[in-house]
Amino acid sequence: MEIKVTENSNLRIDKYLTNKIEFTRSKIQKLIKDEKVLVNKQIVNNNYKVNLNDEIVIQDDNFQENTIIKPSNIPLDIVYEDDDLLVINKKSGMVVHPAPGNYNDTLVNALMGKFQLSHDKIRPGIVHRLDKDTSGLMLVAKNDYTHDKLAKMIKDKEVERYYIALVEGTFNHETGTIDAPIGRDNKYREKMTVTSINSKKAITHFKVLKRFPEYTLIECKLETGRTHQIRVHMQYIKHPVVNDPLYGKLVSDNTFGQLLHSYKIKFKHPRTGKVLEFTVEPPKEFQEILEYVTTL
Repeated sequence: MEIKVTENSNLRIDKYLTNKIEFTRSKIQKLIKDEKVLVNKQIVNNNYKVNLNDEIVIQDDNFQENTIIKPSNIPLDIVYEDDDLLVINKKSGMVVHPAPGNYNDTLVNALMGKFQLSHDKIRPGIVHRLDKDTSGLMLVAKNDYTHDKLAKMIKDKEVERYYIALVEGTFNHETGTIDAPIGRDNKYREKMTVTSINSKKAITHFKVLKRFPEYTLIECKLETGRTHQIRVHMQYIKHPVVNDPLYGKLVSDNTFGQLLHSYKIKFKHPRTGKVLEFTVEPPKEFQEILEYVTTL
């Protein structure tokens, strides 16, 4: 596995990798002790502090055996395409990239079946992610130049990303900003949480679009892009996303997943500078649930 560091974290490498990939900290520490983690082609210890532009290689034989990414003939909803990038409308239920336990039928497999992509062996073309059950717009880089430019633009907050979410409860106010740092939950490693420990700054802006008796439809704009950010922030303010299996109350008669959709993205083309803006409606399952809650 190869990881290029795109921000100044000033974290020990074991802590950095624990936040970055789905390995336990003890597994990462063992890999480092066994000299299977290289930074800029050099062996490091657990005390090494990660720096911007570091290139980390994890030589885990068990992981690499199973991570030969095979192209798949999976249909994709392509909203925009040129020589440098793609804008994809990802369906709910699709995993973005291969990871332990899921190496096939991901968005990356589908992309590799149709395109020559950039960079990284495990996440070629991927500059940002959507959770498995979050639908909507994603940027994909076709070459290394675009990958590096888009990654920097996202880091510098030059890519505007807007989401629609149906959340539990009702709001007394029309707009709000949640500024609360997010890090991995120490007890449940698959979850993120608002915490001051090993966390990163996370800011979500939201506004009310429509009120229902028991729910509220909101628009969220990301200022940062942390793992599960909207889902964690909505739980934090006690308005979890409807049907969120990790952070909310799972609705037993709905298998669609959390009602969170990336509906708009706006950015300057990394090569031409032209402003591009795309919107896409939520999938029919999301809209059917919205129609249902209006009758409550």
